Amino acid sequence: MSADLPRRLLAEAIGTGILVTFGAGSVVAALTLGDGELDYAGLGMISITFGLAVALAIYAFGNTSGAHINPAVTVSLAAVGRFPWAEVPSYIGAQLGGGLVGAALIWAAFGGNAVDLGTGQTSIADGTNYLQAIVAEAIATFLLVTAIMALAVDKRAPGGWAGLMIGLAVTAAILVTGPLTGGSLNPARTFGPLVIGTIGGGDTFWGDLPAYIIGPLLGGAAAAFAFDAVARPCVFELELAQG
Repeated sequence: MSADLPRRLLAEAIGTGILVTFGAGSVVAALTLGDGELDYAGLGMISITFGLAVALAIYAFGNTSGAHINPAVTVSLAAVGRFPWAEVPSYIGAQLGGGLVGAALIWAAFGGNAVDLGTGQTSIADGTNYLQAIVAEAIATFLLVTAIMALAVDKRAPGGWAGLMIGLAVTAAILVTGPLTGGSLNPARTFGPLVIGTIGGGDTFWGDLPAYIIGPLLGGAAAAFAFDAVARPCVFELELAQG
């Protein structure tokens, strides 16, 4: 990343905005067409939309900001020394701002119907307890950050595949955890629709928010540390440097 910090923050905000507008927006679209009901086929289309939005953001802004577009990714990379802690607050602020604007655009496009249908919010499903929700979000984010470490961080990764494969990791994670938590993997993705839903006077689930922070942070950090310990990219890079 060679861009100055303001440009990187703008890239993070736009990338997260794309993720929320089209990812969370696909939830509202699916519920609109399904008369407020969502089946597993609808979840499949939502997961694909999220994956494509993530892939596009990575290909568009990966060389500018790293395209974290997720506070859990930023914290995980910082935890293993791949990103400066001093820039973590500003990155997270940009991501939350982008998620908020993305959710506002859903409201602008769908009108009051978006708020009535939850503005693409995530919430813990009936029959899923809080601990299960945290575990679900953690394992989903573990898959995402593993893909990031393997394809965007590790210099041994084949070129050009990062965006597609990381997007597909998001798709797979949502397909598994969507029935439990909505498959957020991303505090900014949950935060934006939650705030806009509150402003619009809709039903909101603020009490569920900690699960969407704790789970992704734990799962992301675990994935980053596990990848470094098992795949050992730092050791490989040192060996290359030494010949």
